[in-house]
Amino acid sequence: MTDSPADRVRQLSELPIWVAPMAGGPSTAALVIAAARAGALGFLAGGYKTAETMLAEISTVRAAGVPGFGVNVFVPGQPARHPEAVADYVASLRDDARAPGAAPGEPSWDDDRWTGKITVLMAGRPSVISFTFGCPPADVIRGLQAGGTLVAVTVTDPREAASAAAAGADLLCVQGPEAGAHRGTFANPPGPPARGGSGPGLLALIGAAAAVTDLPLVAAGGIADARGVAAALSAGAVGVQAGTAFLRCPESGAHPAHKAALAEPRFTSTEVTRAFSGRPARALANKFVLEHAGAPAGYPEINNATRPLRAAAAASGDQDRMSLYAGTGFRSASDRPAAEIIEQLAAGAR
Repeated sequence: MTDSPADRVRQLSELPIWVAPMAGGPSTAALVIAAARAGALGFLAGGYKTAETMLAEISTVRAAGVPGFGVNVFVPGQPARHPEAVADYVASLRDDARAPGAAPGEPSWDDDRWTGKITVLMAGRPSVISFTFGCPPADVIRGLQAGGTLVAVTVTDPREAASAAAAGADLLCVQGPEAGAHRGTFANPPGPPARGGSGPGLLALIGAAAAVTDLPLVAAGGIADARGVAAALSAGAVGVQAGTAFLRCPESGAHPAHKAALAEPRFTSTEVTRAFSGRPARALANKFVLEHAGAPAGYPEINNATRPLRAAAAASGDQDRMSLYAGTGFRSASDRPAAEIIEQLAAGAR
């Protein structure tokens, strides 16, 4: 008898705990290896990397004897609908960039090297590949599945869930508005995002997704302790995906100033902002976030334009101009080893 999709998802790891892909540095091969050794499923983040770098990380994980792991890639969108608004916003950042000794970059569009990454993944055959910012074409899904890979799509509402199911996805990563960093919405419509996040919370969203598809659901968004794990599994998820909980651990590649900010008393809340990338993303409410609440939609154009600013701010430890992405559970982030964090989270599954 053929295993059901839910059975195959459960077979990916000993524990129903997934370590989320965190693009931009936090996700490392060391974190994926540590997760596997602790019985969880770790993800490499393919976003912003070249296909060659992504392949090197896959090779490092495999060389460590890790049998199961995931890779996440971004689905390319369309160029900004209002390039003039993007240009005006980028021009307004000159003073911000000058402070750490930088200048805004070019607000250019790109597809994040999509074709090269898909070619690598078709040949590399990781256990599971997840897609964010949209659903890949059905032929890409079928090609990956033909090699034995499970295909997951990040969804943020029932309509996206139904669309991903119709395209042939094996499972869905249901991401609530509590999640740190980018919200994986298929679309990026103009207009300011709700600073506290929009749409139903994660637990309600799990139920809403289950009402339109019987695919296995992995819950993501604000899960940072055993109680959150237990609540998501009780709501119908077959697993949970946590990211912010691991940002401060030794295996995380997050910048030291980012790790420190998560525990600093002066950062008391998170906001959903387009200030850094032109896409809604949850971050600690620092000076840059609060002063640029009206940033327009324009991804990856704004992300490319602010990259020099963010890099210079990181180099100088300027927490007020860094993109300190974090979920609502950021105060639970621990500097303990990843294995200990996984053990704490796993208590919610028992």
